[in-house]
Amino acid sequence: MNKLLLLIISIFMFSCSYAQNDDKSLRAQAVKYARVLNFLEEYYVDSVDLQEVTTVAIKNVLSDLDPHSSYVSAEEVEKMNEMLEGSFEGIGISFNISNDTLVVMSTISGGPSEQVGIQAGDKILTVDGEDIAGVGLTNSKVVEVLRGSKGTKVILLIKRGTKEPVDYTVVRDEIPIFSLDASYMADPHTAYIKLNRFGAKTEEEFTTALDALDKENDVDNLILDLRGNGGGYLRAAIAISNQYLSKNKLIVYTSGLHNPKKEYYSDADGGFKHGKVVVLIDEGSASASEIVTGAIQDWDRGVVIGRRSFGKGLVQQPFMLSDGSLMRLTVAHYYTPVGRNIQKPYNKGSDAYYKDIMDRVEDGELFDSTKVVRDTTSIYYTLKNRRKLYGGGGVVPDIYVPLDSTVSYAYINQIIREDVFYPFVFDYLNQHRDEISTNYPDFVSYKKTYNIPAEVISELHQRAKEEIKDVTVVDSDESNRMISLQMRAIMARFLYPRGAFYEMLNEDDDEIEKALEILNNKDRYQELLKDGNNS
Repeated sequence: MNKLLLLIISIFMFSCSYAQNDDKSLRAQAVKYARVLNFLEEYYVDSVDLQEVTTVAIKNVLSDLDPHSSYVSAEEVEKMNEMLEGSFEGIGISFNISNDTLVVMSTISGGPSEQVGIQAGDKILTVDGEDIAGVGLTNSKVVEVLRGSKGTKVILLIKRGTKEPVDYTVVRDEIPIFSLDASYMADPHTAYIKLNRFGAKTEEEFTTALDALDKENDVDNLILDLRGNGGGYLRAAIAISNQYLSKNKLIVYTSGLHNPKKEYYSDADGGFKHGKVVVLIDEGSASASEIVTGAIQDWDRGVVIGRRSFGKGLVQQPFMLSDGSLMRLTVAHYYTPVGRNIQKPYNKGSDAYYKDIMDRVEDGELFDSTKVVRDTTSIYYTLKNRRKLYGGGGVVPDIYVPLDSTVSYAYINQIIREDVFYPFVFDYLNQHRDEISTNYPDFVSYKKTYNIPAEVISELHQRAKEEIKDVTVVDSDESNRMISLQMRAIMARFLYPRGAFYEMLNEDDDEIEKALEILNNKDRYQELLKDGNNS
């Protein structure tokens, strides 16, 4: 009889005398479940893994509560902590699986792979002599074979372009995980910072980046890009909000049945308490991203541009279990300073809850501002200028920017989705890496003058015809311009410091174009914050 069963039976023995008069009590339910496990152990026709039974039971209970309460196995706990705490031990690459082959997307600056000369675009064929190409490779398998304890060695057989494969010996080390994707000057007076998560080191990364930009430039405006940022630590969201708000401004408060109301305020610290602010959000901006956006919007501190955010207003607390697994249990709602709970409905179940983004596509909300969902039964007003806001279902931006629905955009998405685009770019880069690096030794010169030859784009169209069934090739000036920009941005990620990819790609970004237009028009910026006219 395993330890879990002994523990539950001991609870049963201890609780019997207390459970007889209250069938709904905690002890009564523990007794009931202990008896179920006991019957399974003693009478079921086949052997039963009681630990697995209990795990499934926990998962089912939590999934029925709300979409964000969840069970995390001991193995998954470690991975989850890595993403938020900011480091793991491994070889220091980001990767993609293309045509069942592991392709290096980028190497971590100063990491072990970069130190031995591994480059973006390299294909890893074997790991310690084990074939990993053409064997049904999965992301979890890659992580399993490449990560390991600091100081351990791994031998990688790498193919680069048309050259013969070469062995590289890599000594694993601690690898940082950055929450800041890019920081640069979008124009002479406007800093741009993009965050992909809110982790333990987000505040440090943000302030370091902003200080560096401010030291070399006259920073009057700031674009904070939270598109696709699914959230993270509450304390990190509070720290980033604090960068913008003057002292003693309410940032967020939380409240739940067993959690008394707790308020979080800004303090005197923070690097950007003056100057104009724009926050970029989309349907992938959730949780901590919505806390930051809500605080800035509620206090009329900046203009919010993009599309309605995800709508997650629930706070989870981790509770460790005896085997190293944990339960992430929703313990409170969070509310923006004016009292908005932006949690979208989940009464139809988790499947419908997560399908909501696809519903927005099908309903046209991502392409038409008139179809944006607003809860008109839950109206609030900003704290300074009394602009009208809506509760429920995410943060509605002040300026709506639709998703691109052109045929060119659809075509490019298709060749990316069908795994034609990235392998093509890798092949081209491997053939021309030395030439490009020699002619464009820095990102500034590359960004200003390098272009993809027209015949290369024609070759991509031809490959799409050959590899994608029923593809409709869009060989137009607009399509080719967009393809060229995408290729140049991807190659910049491989050739230049971190952030070059976004700086390149953002040259053709509608939200950033709109942000710069507003930030450079003082009257328009102030009008939006005073009148709140959505457009």
